[in-house]
Amino acid sequence: MADIGGLSCTLQEGDVRLEPLADRHIEPLRVACAEDREIWEIFPVSLIDDFDETIKRMHATNDWVRFAVINEETDKVVGMTNYIRPDVHGVVEIGGTYIAPSVRGTGFNRIMKKLLIDHAFASGFRKIEFRVDTRNKRSMAAVLKLGAKQEGILRKNLVTWTGYVRDSAVFGLMQDEWNG
Repeated sequence: MADIGGLSCTLQEGDVRLEPLADRHIEPLRVACAEDREIWEIFPVSLIDDFDETIKRMHATNDWVRFAVINEETDKVVGMTNYIRPDVHGVVEIGGTYIAPSVRGTGFNRIMKKLLIDHAFASGFRKIEFRVDTRNKRSMAAVLKLGAKQEGILRKNLVTWTGYVRDSAVFGLMQDEWNG
C-alpha cells in the first residue's frame, strides 16, 4: 500500500537537495523564478507576474506535496517540484517543476527526478505519471530518457494563465521500467 504521508521529507544526492516547501523558501523561489521570464509562457501558471496569488492558491490545495529545489553547492533555492495527487491505488504524478537556468543542462534535473522517483517507489507507489505541455519538447524528451512511456495526449485539457488551451502529453513509468 502506498504511503502518501511518507512522501514529504528531505531528499538529497550530491548537490541536489529537495526540502518540503516552507515559508523560508518563498522569497528565494521568487528570485529563482525571475531568472527565466520567457519559460513561463508554456507553464499552466505564472510565478512571475502572479507569484503571490499563485503561491497562495498552491498552498490552498491539499493534494500536492511541494518541494523547494536547492543547489547544495551554493545553498540557493533554484526551483520547485511536486508530487501531485498521490492516491491510495499507488499512482502519483511528478510535475509543476521549474529549475533555474543556472542548473539546467548539468544533470541536476535527472538527479532531482531520480530522488523523487526512487522515493515514490520506496513509499509503495507502483506508477508515476508525468503530464507535459506538448509544446515543451525539452521536457517531453527528458521524461522519455527516464524510461517513461507516452500513454497518450489529453487534447485541449488545460487552460493556461495566458489563455492558451493546451494539449497535455501523458507519460507513465512503472517500477520495473525504471532504470534509475
